[in-house]
Amino acid sequence: MKAIRVEEKRAHLVEVPAPTGEGVKIKVHASSICGSDLHMMRSGLLEGQLIGHEFAGTTPDGTAVAVEPLLGCGRCWACEEGNRSHCVQGIRLMGLFEAGGMAEHVLAPAENLVELPTGLDLSIASLVEPLAVALRGLDRARVSAADKVLVIGAGPIGLAAVAGLQGRGIACDIGARHPQQKEAAQKLGAGSDPDGVYDVVVDAVGTPDSLSQAVSMVKPMGRIGMVGSFWDPVELDSSFCLKEAELVSASGYNCKAPQRNFEEAGRMLHASPAIAEALVTHRFPLDAVDEAFAAAADRAAGTIKVVFDVGRPGR
Repeated sequence: MKAIRVEEKRAHLVEVPAPTGEGVKIKVHASSICGSDLHMMRSGLLEGQLIGHEFAGTTPDGTAVAVEPLLGCGRCWACEEGNRSHCVQGIRLMGLFEAGGMAEHVLAPAENLVELPTGLDLSIASLVEPLAVALRGLDRARVSAADKVLVIGAGPIGLAAVAGLQGRGIACDIGARHPQQKEAAQKLGAGSDPDGVYDVVVDAVGTPDSLSQAVSMVKPMGRIGMVGSFWDPVELDSSFCLKEAELVSASGYNCKAPQRNFEEAGRMLHASPAIAEALVTHRFPLDAVDEAFAAAADRAAGTIKVVFDVGRPGR
């Protein structure tokens, strides 16, 4: 089968045997590139791995599913609460430690399969994963409709946060860097001119500059929800302590009903076609790997989310 594997810090199309063994064999229909894929690839963390943790497809009986790529032992306190990212046996992520979903087929545990709403277009269903990440961040930051909310960063996760807020009936403003990101945020209903101070600031970037901006714009005793990932150390100055603000990190998603983030994300994606219209800017067949990863790395050119149509004929 066709799959994408990282070799010498670059993504390559390879032919590998179809997976066999324990788990459910998923026929992948859509798989998308995450910013963390780009970072980990450049850092050498994905060498030799079949990558991809944002994907959806069908089971052998034709059921449409999104796949939670976080794996756990299923028995510890964290797994029992749905927090597989804190499994006592350590974090395991498909596409990083196990074969991922940028492939024609992938094996996944039955408990990681989340059935999608009837009628949801499978070609956009890989967006369930990043939307679930954003929803987890909103849950962790305890965002409510009574809060004045700012999202910093209008990349895929920032826009997913906007979509999640809108889906929950919560208004927000957003700080966007590129024109196409600003346009996408407006399509999702976000205000585009941040002003004043905010009860909650969602940092969807994860840099020293974005954190500094979040600290400056959160109100005293407000909350900063970190949905973006820090890849390098950052500093906090005295203004953070003087404000008595909370800095709340988020990672992964809750994997247990009734708070299962994938289920809510699937419902939102089905209910609001504007989410996919705003986020997906590029689509490629699986064998256009060079073009796809080049596009994903070029945010200044207007790229937001790149999706592989895995079953689409290639060149």
